[in-house]
Amino acid sequence: MVLGDARTGKLAQNIVGFGRMLRRAGLPVDSARISLAQQALGLIDLVRKSDVQAALYATLVSREQDQQVFADLFEAYFKNPEIAKQLLAQLLPQAKAENKPPARTARAQEALQTPKPPKPPDPTKEEKVELDAAMSASNRATLRHADFNQLSASEFKLIEQLVREIPLQLPTIGARRRQLAGQGDQLHWRGLMQLAAKHDGDFLTLPKRKRRQVELPILVLIDISGSMERYARLMLAFLHQATLHQQRHIFAFGTELTDLNSAFAERDTDLMLQMANSSIADFGGGTQLGTALQQIREKHRNLIVGNRTLVLLVTDGLDTGDHDKLAFELDWLTRQSRATIWLNPLLRYDGYQPLAGGAQVLDQHVDEMLAIHNLVHLSTLASLLAKLMKKIR
Repeated sequence: MVLGDARTGKLAQNIVGFGRMLRRAGLPVDSARISLAQQALGLIDLVRKSDVQAALYATLVSREQDQQVFADLFEAYFKNPEIAKQLLAQLLPQAKAENKPPARTARAQEALQTPKPPKPPDPTKEEKVELDAAMSASNRATLRHADFNQLSASEFKLIEQLVREIPLQLPTIGARRRQLAGQGDQLHWRGLMQLAAKHDGDFLTLPKRKRRQVELPILVLIDISGSMERYARLMLAFLHQATLHQQRHIFAFGTELTDLNSAFAERDTDLMLQMANSSIADFGGGTQLGTALQQIREKHRNLIVGNRTLVLLVTDGLDTGDHDKLAFELDWLTRQSRATIWLNPLLRYDGYQPLAGGAQVLDQHVDEMLAIHNLVHLSTLASLLAKLMKKIR
C-alpha cells in the first residue's frame, strides 16, 4: 500500500454520503456533480475547512434558495461524525445525537432526521383522507401561510397535492353572440314575430336577448429559472387543474420559450409534470422574458384574442435580458390583451420594491402585481382577479 493512497481513505465516501444527504434535502445533486466535487477537492488544501466548503459549494449548489440548506448540512455533516457514519451506510439507525442541534432550515432538518420504514398501504383509506389528516390543527394554519420556498421535502409534496384542489373562477366578459333573457337589453325580433303569428298579431310578452357571458381566455407565461423552480412546479400543478375546462395557452420561459400546451392536454397532473419536465431544456437557467415575448409576438400572436385575453406572467422579475427589448415587447403585449397581471412570489417580503431593472420595466407596464408565494394567496387569486377586471372594464 502506498502511503497517502486516496483509495484507502474516507474522503470519497464522505463526499458521496454528503451528496446523498443534499439530494435528500431537495438539491439537484447527481453522480456527475459528486464526481466534480471530488475533483475539486483534489485541487485545494484539505486542511482548511473554509476551502473545502467553498469547493463543495461551487460544485454542488446551483440555486440561490439552496445556499442556506447547504450551509446547515455542511456544518452538521462535517462536525458530527455520527451523522456521517449513519448517512454513509444509508441505514440511519435509531440512535439520536446527544447534543441538541442548532436551528436549521426545515429542508436541512428533515434531511438529518432518521427516516422511518414505510408502512404498508391501507386499502381502506384513500389518499385524500391521509392528506386531510396531515393538515390538521395548527399544522393547517402554519402550512397555509408558509412560503413555498421554505417548505421541507415532505411539506412540499403535500402542498403540491393541495394546490390542485384550489378553484380559479376566471372573470367573464360579454360575448358577441346573444341569448334569450328575461332582463335582456335588446328585443328578440324573430321571437317576437313568431309570438305574433301564433296569436293573430297579438303578443303578451316582449322576448329579449342579452350578451352571453364567457370566461376570458388566458395566456400564461411561467418563469422556470433557478430562483423560480419551486414556485414554477406548484403553479404548473395549480393551473393544470384550476383551468382544466377553460380556454388556456401555457408557456414556460427561461432563456427560451417552451410550449406546454401538449402537456396540459393531459388530464393527469403527474403525467403533465413529467411531460413538462422532459420538454423544458433550459430549466433552472437564467430569465429572458423579452426574448420569450418576442417569440409570442412573432409565432403565437394569434393566441391573443383582440383585447379579450387575460395574460398572467409568473416571474420574480429578475430578468437578465435586454431591458429595452423587454419594454418594447411588454408595450405590445399590454396593448393587445385585456389585462396583464404579474404574479410575483417576491411579494412575500414586507415592503418589497421592484428595484431590479427587469422588475422595474414589468411594474411600469402591467395592470397589477399579485402575490402567489403561499396557499392563502393562491386561494384568493380568483377573487382578486375578478375585482381587478371590474376596475379595468
